[in-house]
Amino acid sequence: MPQRELSVGLAQRAPLHGPNALSDLRTDVERTLAHHPELDMLVYPELHLQGVDHLPADEQATALAQLAVPLDDPFVARIGEVAAEFGIWLCPGSIGETTGTHAQYNTQLLFSPDGTLSASYRKMFPWRPFEPHRPGTEFVVSPIAGHGVLGLSNCYDAWFPEHSRHLAWMGADAIINIVKTTSQDRDQELVLARANAIVNQVYMLSVNCAEPVGRGLSIAVDPEGHVLAEAGPGEDTLVVRVDPGHITRVRARGTAGTNRVWSQFTADDDPIPLPLYDGQIDPARWSPHHRGHD
Repeated sequence: MPQRELSVGLAQRAPLHGPNALSDLRTDVERTLAHHPELDMLVYPELHLQGVDHLPADEQATALAQLAVPLDDPFVARIGEVAAEFGIWLCPGSIGETTGTHAQYNTQLLFSPDGTLSASYRKMFPWRPFEPHRPGTEFVVSPIAGHGVLGLSNCYDAWFPEHSRHLAWMGADAIINIVKTTSQDRDQELVLARANAIVNQVYMLSVNCAEPVGRGLSIAVDPEGHVLAEAGPGEDTLVVRVDPGHITRVRARGTAGTNRVWSQFTADDDPIPLPLYDGQIDPARWSPHHRGHD
């Protein structure tokens, strides 16, 4: 069944903190949808609801640990209520997640329009040594009914090409990369967003937090690496349309009418050993294999 375009709003905002963070999120969702009623989905930056940047640097890790909750906590359910109230797909960024073993993860959330927690993803590459979270171990993609498949990606993950490659191989049409970059390397991340889009022929949607905490410069890139929208340093909302059909056309004709990276191998090619991973590229498993589900 052909997939429809998905209208996505990348909400570049400063982090929220304090007891009113959830009500502030709801207010922002309402205001944003009033300006952009066509949106199917809203995406906020990493740790958007658990800002600790107003605290001294040596207190922030402890504060993050105190804010972390399990995924069945009422705090998480209340985020879902915001998605259900407005009938949208909602990625509120990420939150600190605790488990029964007291491990703490930086976990990206995605809620469906009925408020269900559709997917959660534990950041695989925490920004060490600065980030206190443990790394997750599972790649996560989520079908968006009628609109294709989204891959979940959290900030520093974009620096590791294995991450976006796996999400594309798992069937992602677009990769949602939530970001909290406060350092000087946002310019490099813009290059990575385009590069990850190009080499995987997927949309890359990277939403950073706004100044004064973050560097802003959120970016949306199409499957051939063309920049669809880019923000400045302050608060802004980028509106982009993800078209799964465009990915199909790009992969069929090749990027710039030339390069068909997912058709590189044939079934009778020899496997290529990958010593770094104690594995191999198996030509029989190379192409994305889950695209097109509803």
